[in-house]
Amino acid sequence: MTTLSTNPSKALLRIGIPKGSLQDSTVDLFQRAGYHIRISERSYFPAIDDPELEAVMFRAQEMSRYVEDGVIDLGITGNDWIVENDSRVHEVCELAYSKATSSPVRWVLAVPEESHITKPEELGNGIIATELVNTTKAYFDQRGIAVRKVEFSWGATEVKARLVSAIVDVTETGSSLKANKLRVIDTILTSTTRLIANHDSWRSEAKRRKIEDLALLLKGAIAAREKVGLKMNVPRNRLADILKVLPAEKSPTVNDLADSAWVAVEVIVEEKIERELVPQLSRAGATGIITYPLNKVVP
Repeated sequence: MTTLSTNPSKALLRIGIPKGSLQDSTVDLFQRAGYHIRISERSYFPAIDDPELEAVMFRAQEMSRYVEDGVIDLGITGNDWIVENDSRVHEVCELAYSKATSSPVRWVLAVPEESHITKPEELGNGIIATELVNTTKAYFDQRGIAVRKVEFSWGATEVKARLVSAIVDVTETGSSLKANKLRVIDTILTSTTRLIANHDSWRSEAKRRKIEDLALLLKGAIAAREKVGLKMNVPRNRLADILKVLPAEKSPTVNDLADSAWVAVEVIVEEKIERELVPQLSRAGATGIITYPLNKVVP
């Protein structure tokens, strides 16, 4: 089993934090889950305010290999890199977040807009540039398309689309492809972020419990990201009208106030409908309406 040369730690778990495009969004996710991570520019060992956790930074591309080998107990990476590395790891849970959105990322086969190529079968004997070499080779093999070469691209893959036959690159919003005037002819893989664990670590009762606790809090932070809390005071004789305004699938908390003619109502709603609800609630008789962000929503 591979080990890292660092100071001995009494931490229960060593966790891999992805360095690169997922770094800032991961640190923010941990912050909302209740963990404070401090990253030094010159260190690959961030400080985390949990004595049972020791953090180390790896690129997402290599994370699953280190988890599989037991260098770290668990880590966060995309399913695309688990597939690319053919890693044998335990998938704890999906974490629906990425660099810019909560949507999955796509690895797409793309060519310049002016290219005559319209489908993958036309790439026979072509050269494909990508960072996702193994998965791309498997894609063409499964379709019986004999490309000349799938070569590794050391970044700036979009630029190489006019130097080779096609590229396979990752996109989240599609803006970079449009900016580089590229046309997608197929999607070869859709991927989301995963929390993964080493199989031996998962079999350890103490480690597994800690991993499950961490997963619960991280998923709760993600669930809360697009929700807000609503609190308001409501005349008791208008409560039925207020409940009709609130989304039917929500079950609000209703508490008595010191003035028996009034009640306090609290509910969690989707942030996107909050701006429509507040005026309706006000017209229905609610007063003292407060909206507040949420850090975690744990089912």
